[in-house]
Amino acid sequence: MTKLPKDFLWGGSIAAHQCEGAWQEDGKGPAIMDYATSGSYEVPRQFTMTIEKDKSYPSHEAIDFYHTYKEDIALFAKMGFKALRISIDWSRIYPRGDEEQPNQLGIEHYRQVILELIKHGIEPIVTLYHFEMPVTLVREYQTWLNPQVIEFYLKYVKTVVEAYKGLVKYWVTFNEMNHIDPQSEASDIFTYIIAGIKYSEIEGNKKEVLAKIGYNMTLAGVKATKLIRDIDKNNQVGCVFGITPVYPKDCHPDNVMKAFKAMDRDFYQIDAMCNGCFPKYKLKEYEDYQIHIEVTPEDEIAFKEGTLDFIGMNYYSTEVAKSDNDESETLWGGSQNPYLQQSKWGWAIDPVGLRYLLNYTYRKYGLPIMVTENGIGAVDEMVEGKIHDEYRIDYLKAHLSELKKAVIEDHVECFGYLMWGPIDLVSATTGEMKKRYGFIYVDKNDDGSGDLKRYTKDSYDWYQNIIQTQGEDL
Repeated sequence: MTKLPKDFLWGGSIAAHQCEGAWQEDGKGPAIMDYATSGSYEVPRQFTMTIEKDKSYPSHEAIDFYHTYKEDIALFAKMGFKALRISIDWSRIYPRGDEEQPNQLGIEHYRQVILELIKHGIEPIVTLYHFEMPVTLVREYQTWLNPQVIEFYLKYVKTVVEAYKGLVKYWVTFNEMNHIDPQSEASDIFTYIIAGIKYSEIEGNKKEVLAKIGYNMTLAGVKATKLIRDIDKNNQVGCVFGITPVYPKDCHPDNVMKAFKAMDRDFYQIDAMCNGCFPKYKLKEYEDYQIHIEVTPEDEIAFKEGTLDFIGMNYYSTEVAKSDNDESETLWGGSQNPYLQQSKWGWAIDPVGLRYLLNYTYRKYGLPIMVTENGIGAVDEMVEGKIHDEYRIDYLKAHLSELKKAVIEDHVECFGYLMWGPIDLVSATTGEMKKRYGFIYVDKNDDGSGDLKRYTKDSYDWYQNIIQTQGEDL
């Protein structure tokens, strides 16, 4: 077997707040990322309470996908995409999050996007929460600390899933909520994009706040999973997790144990959503921090009934468990691996790490896996209307080769690869445009200049060939 299966879902992933723009059009309410400023690798994004005139807010225009989706989907289709993962901005459906009735203009917009995908033979994969929370739910309801927000979320889920019944088969409840964990020091960027609050401004027991947010989001996820399947038994429901494999510094048993604990942080919510119960080890850990989480009998039923159909895996990098005398640091708090090269944004480039993670996760849970994000951010230069991004081709070829080994040699049930992001968009962590991922170049710069015109890169033709040959040329 030299090819990936015929029904393998080749495609890409995008997110509403990073590409749509049109932040005040057609009844959309303000969402948390509408208050996130631009930034850079050196200067973190700021999260303001109001829209300040002297600051730039990239989500307000982004790459204008709200208006250009037909053009962009046509470019994806020409590449041969079998699937596109999009997200629905909650604040387009319920602008405040607590309304009685949804915004019909928002529902109709996404219906047209989904129909456009289907028209081109592209499977729509819909994420229901990708850092797009109505800001009202943060400022008036205390975000996911408040169990009432779970009910608002389920109402939103029910509205959307019923609206697109028969059009969408694959649903994703959350994107990367597992980056909030009380076991380690969190950062403002991750607590804000996931829950709309800055870690540095959390009052009281920070670990308790993160534990309650993590629990309530997990509970919302399993309840949503059952709800989505109840609406249509043909629906397949997953949750997307950002997972970073952690290696020990060396083979000293203490360092191996340190690496295991560091990597295990990413898995407690997957355990809860795949094993049918919130893990007892996590509740015991909370007790060590004097944190009490009440798992009610109703919650226990929800965990049993809301197990996932598939796991979405966002993979970018690996790291080394932090040692006491190591001052180097990754985005997630570990150490850099001296055996690996890094991207310009400090992310270790480790194709074998993808094969390792696919094997580890599949053997742990036995569920089908879709790689929902993988890619490299780079500074692309246009020369005479062309973008020669051989570095992106090299990166993707190496990672897809390891994925192919995982499927063919290791017998991992991986049924799709969705590259992040197939068109240049705003970086969630830095708010930049110059950190480009796409096969398609968007003429927009960090200062807002550019005409938003689209250009295909060398990697566009390369990926087109990989899809046509079902990965045989890897």
